[in-house]
Amino acid sequence: MWIFGWKGPSGFSATATAEQVTQGVDGTGLTAIITGSSSGIGAETARVLALRGVHVVMAVRNLDAGGNVKEAILKEIPSAQIDVMQLDLSSMASVRKFASEYMSSGLPLNILINNAGIMATPFMLSQDKIELQFATNHVGHFLLTDLLLETMKNTARESNQEGRIVNLSSEGHRFAYREGIRFDKINDESGYNSIFAYGQSKLANILHITELARRLKEDGVNITANALHPGAIGTNLLRYHSVIDGIVSLVGKYVLKNIEQGAATTCYVALNPQVKGVTAQYFSDSNIAKPSSHAKDADLAKRLWDFTIRLTNPN
Repeated sequence: MWIFGWKGPSGFSATATAEQVTQGVDGTGLTAIITGSSSGIGAETARVLALRGVHVVMAVRNLDAGGNVKEAILKEIPSAQIDVMQLDLSSMASVRKFASEYMSSGLPLNILINNAGIMATPFMLSQDKIELQFATNHVGHFLLTDLLLETMKNTARESNQEGRIVNLSSEGHRFAYREGIRFDKINDESGYNSIFAYGQSKLANILHITELARRLKEDGVNITANALHPGAIGTNLLRYHSVIDGIVSLVGKYVLKNIEQGAATTCYVALNPQVKGVTAQYFSDSNIAKPSSHAKDADLAKRLWDFTIRLTNPN
């Protein structure tokens, strides 16, 4: 159980659950993609959005695990609209395939929740030869968002409803490398630190929405883009750090959020009417919070945008 109950301006605190922050919200007619929704807070986000009437598309790496979550949700909510599609964010080819299949389906897209993530892995390269945490947490989501943006713009225009893009970042963004993003050393194994590399990828998640929100505003498009910290939660993200994982398992029930509380801020930013028109913000505990100085650096955001465009479109 989470021990702090202080309520912010939204009226919610760290103890609020995903169901509580969406109480009374009718999501009927909305369609959402949630990446990494076969376990943890992604699965709970899928369940709560489905509970509120949203048509949920689970974008998952493991179709069997995704299918099990879908079955469990349908058992609880027989009227739920849920699709499961395969997506491996560490592979640009997989991201392109997913986006192509989604666009071919003719489905609208009101909400894109970039939830999937890996944490503090040993040094590895993705299929595209990019450091794995940066590739999965940032590059894959950046490309996915870019490819689905026209669909979101069309949906916002045709439905006359605000679209929302939600990036799951982390307070870990404060523990990136000193320079923030190591543009010239993304794949430098000799200087690699698994925690700093995780922080770098989570900082990138915030910088991504900073520049994206600016561009959407400039284009006059009715789509917001926000980032958030879900809270400290004992999920399988810590599987590469067995000692920390063991400590978390021991004391977690006293100091960490549970899954229902961990999914709250995501569901709040994705669905709650209080967030209408709010963009380029960083949320924590279902309230607007202050990110690091690097995260607020518009020039760094622009530089990262250009850098990632080059990575995703090398030709």
